[in-house]
Amino acid sequence: MVSLDLYTSEYLLSLVKQREGETKLGECVQTISSLDHLTDATAAFVLVGISEDIGVRANYGTPGTSTAWEPALKTLLNVQSNRFLSGKELLVLGHIGCSNLPEPTIGSLQQEIEDLDHLVNGVIAKIAEAGKIPIVIGGGHNNAYPIIRGIAEARKNAIHTLNIDAHADLRVPLGRNSGNAFSYALRDGLLSKYGVFGLQQNYNNERMLELMDQMPEISAVFFDDLLTGSASILDTWTSFIAPFEFPGLEIDLDSVAGVLSSGGGPSGFTLNEIRKIILNSTKSFSYLHLCEGAVKLVDGREDVNTAKVIAYLITDFLKSQNNQGINPVFPL
Repeated sequence: MVSLDLYTSEYLLSLVKQREGETKLGECVQTISSLDHLTDATAAFVLVGISEDIGVRANYGTPGTSTAWEPALKTLLNVQSNRFLSGKELLVLGHIGCSNLPEPTIGSLQQEIEDLDHLVNGVIAKIAEAGKIPIVIGGGHNNAYPIIRGIAEARKNAIHTLNIDAHADLRVPLGRNSGNAFSYALRDGLLSKYGVFGLQQNYNNERMLELMDQMPEISAVFFDDLLTGSASILDTWTSFIAPFEFPGLEIDLDSVAGVLSSGGGPSGFTLNEIRKIILNSTKSFSYLHLCEGAVKLVDGREDVNTAKVIAYLITDFLKSQNNQGINPVFPL
């Protein structure tokens, strides 16, 4: 079973360490009691968590992505509200959770992902139809598919998406998992342009490479080429995203070196390089999806800093979009 739990302001305040003489984001963010009230909210951005790792399990990955949302939310809510970011531009909707399957098989996991797809799709479509920008914290990268579908349905057109990722996630669309969200989106006509930035040569199979060569909708920059080229990462990114119109922004945390994630490793972008990309991006984005991060993996590895990584990327995104006039920062 999958379900959406909406948050109250009282619950969010219970996560905030309040201090006299200062204000935290959690004291300023908005909440609603029903999806029908999205249009009543003045916030331009809507934050949703997805607590699951069924997509990772179905892709034979290391589970643990379900552990990222709650610590990331608590960290975000305790960021200072100040002249740089007030918090009033953000509505914290709640989180989508999945039940634990007693003895999961690949088939039962795939069915659960399809149920999750349906719920995420509906929630994202409602957010977009209300004129808001979704910010989604995963969970596995399987959730990119229903997010893309929700945005495409709201706009009644295929969309553009940029993905900062070590993996193209173009595995064969024969049962949903965290490795084939974009295969399904392309197959179903939901993506008219898909760009992947930071692919690693060691971790993309030949079939995917051939598919990227054959499909004009797909463009890619390999991390290995960034290491050998003379252009800066930011300059390459700026040129790469130029043809994309109002794209979604996907950031798989396995692209950031040293961040605990289901498929992470020692080589990749630094956190500050990703922050620089976001803060200097000149695009207005249709959504932000941060996925695959974990605070604890089932193999015993732990890193509480993943929550702070996610909080940095959310606040950077809000500041970047505010600076482009998506939603002027509200006065304190």
